[in-house]
Amino acid sequence: MDKQQAESACNDRYSPAATKVEPALCCPVDYDAKWLKAIPQEVIDCDYGCGDPSKYVRGGETVLDLGSGAGKICFIASQVVGESGKVIGVDMNKSMLEVANRFAPVVAEKIGFSNVEFHKGNIVNMQGIVDDDTIDVVVSNCVLNLVSNHEKSDLFKELYRVTAPGGRAVISDIVADVDVPKEMQEDEHLWSGCISGAMKDDGFVQAFADAGFEEITVVKHEAEPWQTVNGIAFRSMTVVACKVDADGNTDSGPMPDQDEERCCSGSDCC
Repeated sequence: MDKQQAESACNDRYSPAATKVEPALCCPVDYDAKWLKAIPQEVIDCDYGCGDPSKYVRGGETVLDLGSGAGKICFIASQVVGESGKVIGVDMNKSMLEVANRFAPVVAEKIGFSNVEFHKGNIVNMQGIVDDDTIDVVVSNCVLNLVSNHEKSDLFKELYRVTAPGGRAVISDIVADVDVPKEMQEDEHLWSGCISGAMKDDGFVQAFADAGFEEITVVKHEAEPWQTVNGIAFRSMTVVACKVDADGNTDSGPMPDQDEERCCSGSDCC
């Protein structure tokens, strides 16, 4: 599937999902309830993720969320980083961005400060939105698989470009236990459903290394498949990958108890 087909399939599916819940889209997980109190239910209902990268964020940091959707991870991260931190969300879907921007002032009023901004853009090329070496933590939740395979190498390079020296990427995504065959990759419904664009698990980890990241750690790899399609098991995986600073140092950030995070199986949502 080429770039235009992948983007069209995703826009066609995620635009209506901004206002009407589609449970089949990825696999929501349990989040810390204390962060959800300030987030409107309309945003929570439109969350289509497979992990919780916000658990690896700390106070005062600058966070970038790739494919930020309706803004749930951004609104959680905004509370974690606090007033001295900053959160940037980038998404190409107009309908999702409308939801995020509509409720951003609501969240800001509840938490007492505003530190989130949303931008329409392609996460493969964020030039003009995000400068080089400026982001402490790049997060993403079940989005990278939606990018065409032709662009995935450039996508990981873009992650590396924006990450500050000493910073890190924390990516939750769906991976497969084998390479997804081409005939499945051409299925637009499977692609937009976070299935046929999934990378093989070891290839996903290697992509971070190929882009320049070091100290790459798989902090979560579900034992049970989220879905099995045509005999291929698809699971949630969360990876932390670090960018070395001038002194050769890295910072993997906080490492929470992973037992708290579990992707739902089948069609159930947490």
